[in-house]
Amino acid sequence: MNCNTCTDENIGKRKRKRGEKHCTFEATEPISNGLEPIKIALAGQPNVGKSMLINALSGSQKVKVGNFSGVTVDKLEVCFEHHCHLFDLIDLPGTYSINGFTQEEKVAKEFLLNEDYDLILNVIDSTNLQRNLLLTMELLELNKKMVIALNMSDEAQKDGIEINSKLLEKILGVKVVKVSAKSGQGIEELLEVLHQEADHSDRKVPKITYSDAVEEELEKIESFLEEKNFKLDDLSSREVAIALLFENKNIYKRVHEDPIMIELYPLLSDSLEHIYTHHQTKDLNEIKAAEHAAMARGLAKEVLNAKSKPKSLTLTQKIDSILMHKFIGIPIFLFFMWALFQLTFKFGAMPMDYIDSAISAFGDFIGSFITNSELKSLIVDGIIHGVGAVLLFLPNIVILYIGLALLETTGYMSRVAFILDGFFHKFGLHGKSFIPLVTGFGCTVPAYMAARTLKSEKDRLITLFILGFMSCGARLPIYVLFTGAFFSEQVAGNILFLIYISGALLGLIMAKVLRVVVFKGEDEPFVMELPRYRLPSFKLIWHTVYSNASDYLKKAGTFILAASMLVWFASNYPKDEALQKSYQSKIEQLKNNKEIAQKLKVELKAKELENSYLGQIGKATEPFFAPLGFDWRLSVSLEAGLAAKEVVVSTLGVLYSVGEADGTSDTLKEILRKNINLATALSFIVFVMIYLPCFAASAVFTKEAGGVKYLVYLFIFTTLTAWVLSFITYKVALFFS
Repeated sequence: MNCNTCTDENIGKRKRKRGEKHCTFEATEPISNGLEPIKIALAGQPNVGKSMLINALSGSQKVKVGNFSGVTVDKLEVCFEHHCHLFDLIDLPGTYSINGFTQEEKVAKEFLLNEDYDLILNVIDSTNLQRNLLLTMELLELNKKMVIALNMSDEAQKDGIEINSKLLEKILGVKVVKVSAKSGQGIEELLEVLHQEADHSDRKVPKITYSDAVEEELEKIESFLEEKNFKLDDLSSREVAIALLFENKNIYKRVHEDPIMIELYPLLSDSLEHIYTHHQTKDLNEIKAAEHAAMARGLAKEVLNAKSKPKSLTLTQKIDSILMHKFIGIPIFLFFMWALFQLTFKFGAMPMDYIDSAISAFGDFIGSFITNSELKSLIVDGIIHGVGAVLLFLPNIVILYIGLALLETTGYMSRVAFILDGFFHKFGLHGKSFIPLVTGFGCTVPAYMAARTLKSEKDRLITLFILGFMSCGARLPIYVLFTGAFFSEQVAGNILFLIYISGALLGLIMAKVLRVVVFKGEDEPFVMELPRYRLPSFKLIWHTVYSNASDYLKKAGTFILAASMLVWFASNYPKDEALQKSYQSKIEQLKNNKEIAQKLKVELKAKELENSYLGQIGKATEPFFAPLGFDWRLSVSLEAGLAAKEVVVSTLGVLYSVGEADGTSDTLKEILRKNINLATALSFIVFVMIYLPCFAASAVFTKEAGGVKYLVYLFIFTTLTAWVLSFITYKVALFFS
């Protein structure tokens, strides 16, 4: 077809001018109407059939075809007409990497980075998908329009290799077409796709997911750029963040001239230090290559179905054959988690008595210097014992984070995400949801932020709504306290494991409910980077554990300190002088009968607590919690936990410290065991496991979900679920007890 015969409507799409740039070619008659050619750069690794594909696309034999290195060292191009479009195809030299050092790779790099073209046609050898995807990852980072041609698909089919091209397309966010330059299969479809992509005004933002460490830093930079409302051309904040983090010279130079760099530079430095620690190298090119290799492995494993197994397996593949086995893979993961919680409880319990004694001794020591009773009560009961109740569980926190860091740094956690993908789909969850969900076992705040990797709004909202069911590290002290109080040391670790698994399973069930009832629609496909197995890095584990333990201590020394002081004030005021005088008079009269006098002191403190601001709040909300077996003290501690879950323990420590007035030295576990029964304890654990996360996490949820209305929905959703399940737990436990 000659464009002279086309209507103005057909040719109207390609009117964009590029000055005097024209394509030189031989033709018997002119390609007409002054149409601007669609300039396409063909990029691919050596011997993927780019030159042959050009011939198949153009019907021309003008380009030399060969299968040896260096055949396309020069930039060769061919122009032709197809369906009222003019194509200008540039066959770039084969290159394994944009940052290669051979002459051919330098030619390709120079063109891709500096020349003007409409889109990239990435040609891939279908028989060697994983290796070819390494270049694809780099091309996607160029932020250009792109189409992928899976060449030699006929040969791959003969070898028993099946590539799910539609899945690959959804994962990467760019069009993928199966073709065979040799047989002509898919050529017409590829041309149509090139038409559509070139004429489409909006560039699609590719979907690339890096390792957790890189993603964590990208989120920080992206959030900063969005907060500052920084824009650069048509690039998204994430694309700018990627370019800055990996020190893209062109982008870095442009941003460097902006005043925002004053605040951005320290953030980039901290991010790079974290990534250097994670990868155990400061070579950014090496880090980037490792990231791309991991993504290529994960992507190939997801979309590739090879019927014939490779003749020899690498060590990584041998280990994967066991740990990623479709039948025993998940049980192995559950065993690892069970062992981790056993260690968390048993080893974490060892230093608790020493820490508890040290805190009590420190409180007595400080109290001996304070003569004012009110100030002494504030410092000793409110601050030292309140914060100390939280510090008591620091060993448990450290052991949990060591275990999670070991699973992550060895490369195992990525495998777990992969094997759970199919399981997650049954509950309407995206496979990539595993990343924020497992992060939620540490802290809900970064878990909410990690949900940004989910591109579908429905998938992201479902994940955000169920993240609270993953018990964060802040809830661990509550679980350890209650399991230690009501279960023997032999079974406490199993109960702890059961609590975490129950919460996770409940979250999956609620995800299915949300998918069916509220967020209807299909979830997106999943790809996870699969790094090679490696020995645990002490430096990386130290960085992870130290960061989390430091955050825990900072929270104890700031937020929890303030909350403990507030709880102390609310539990000690207002003062009822008439009540105090009445009891003091009775105590004075019975001072010779120490036993009765002690009982009167306990009774006085109990009544003072009930009449305090905290008691009034507890009494007001007690009817709501009473069917669950909670007294006003437990009710108040839950309400205080909305600020921070660790505050639940410190609040209980303050409210139940009334037991110390009888002269005993019972620990908080013993006091709880005396005041509540097992059914109430189980009901309380279930409520803590489900209800609204802390204030900081709620604020992040509001931002990530897109508005305060979602926080209201989350509050109603979690509170009702927690109440109903706690009620059922309480009644069932009472029945069996």
